[in-house]
Amino acid sequence: MPASVEIPEDLRLRHHRTPAGRAWLEKLPGLVEDALHRWNLTVELLPGEPPWHGHTAIVLPVRTRTGAAAALKVAYPFDEAVLEPIALTLWDGHGVVRILEQDPASCSMVIERLDSQKSLMDVPIEEAVEVWGGLVRQLGIVADGRPGWAEVPHIAATAERYSDELPARWMDLNRPFPQWLLEAALEVCQTRGAVSRRRANDVLVHTDLHFQNILASLDGTGYLAIDPQAQIGDAEFAVAPCLWNRLRDLPRRNAEAGLRRRCSALAGAAGLDADIAAEWAVLREVENALWYLESPGHDGDALRSLWVASTMAGRSMPGLPAAHDLKMLD
Repeated sequence: MPASVEIPEDLRLRHHRTPAGRAWLEKLPGLVEDALHRWNLTVELLPGEPPWHGHTAIVLPVRTRTGAAAALKVAYPFDEAVLEPIALTLWDGHGVVRILEQDPASCSMVIERLDSQKSLMDVPIEEAVEVWGGLVRQLGIVADGRPGWAEVPHIAATAERYSDELPARWMDLNRPFPQWLLEAALEVCQTRGAVSRRRANDVLVHTDLHFQNILASLDGTGYLAIDPQAQIGDAEFAVAPCLWNRLRDLPRRNAEAGLRRRCSALAGAAGLDADIAAEWAVLREVENALWYLESPGHDGDALRSLWVASTMAGRSMPGLPAAHDLKMLD
């Protein structure tokens, strides 16, 4: 790691808990140094300015050998990080940040640089919904002959796995929420997720396309998606992350109806089926709630997921905080 760049503390704390994570943190300075040298990159950080980072990667603003603004991303080598450059290559800059260089062995890549200070969190919600919908339309490409498609998992297979796993996880946690909500999620697995119902119009889906993962271009001409977690299947699967973000923008009076209207607006902006989007949101938030409940210190996140899941299922779960009292992601 260049002397002026430090590993962000949040990234260190997240990965130091496991032997594999500690080994990656130890190698990270060398991985960054090797990438800078391999692609002849110059770091653009002010003295003392920390690098950018997410939960699983460090990102450095750089200049390429030609002087173009770019970003170097070095990720922890988990499944989604390995798939990211494959998905970016398939999208080829259409609706998503463009990949310039990649080295799968070190899970590092160079991507075009966007404005990290201008996401869809910063614009009125009505405008954000329209921009989001336009990007979903661009991202919804169908499989072609390129080899990368074979590496991308299917949403139907994910739902089929959830059908087996969710009841056991729910029981292991001593039935932490009403059975009707679990059954609502399992019904989605059966009606939307059977592997046998994969359709000819299944598309490549950015499954983590929330408002913070959409940034403005440096020239201010538009927005592009970042950090894809790609699967193949119903484009409606992409709606859910925009339902558990920006909850403060919901009306204080009858926020539940406001969330359902947002789901319909998102689906409309992207040309999707609002009912299918709501079904997938129920399943995704029930699974999220179980994950949070299995992870110490995430009780507030679990309550938020249960509120969204039950709201989209059309039946308020008793005992939950009001929408504006939930733990916010923004």
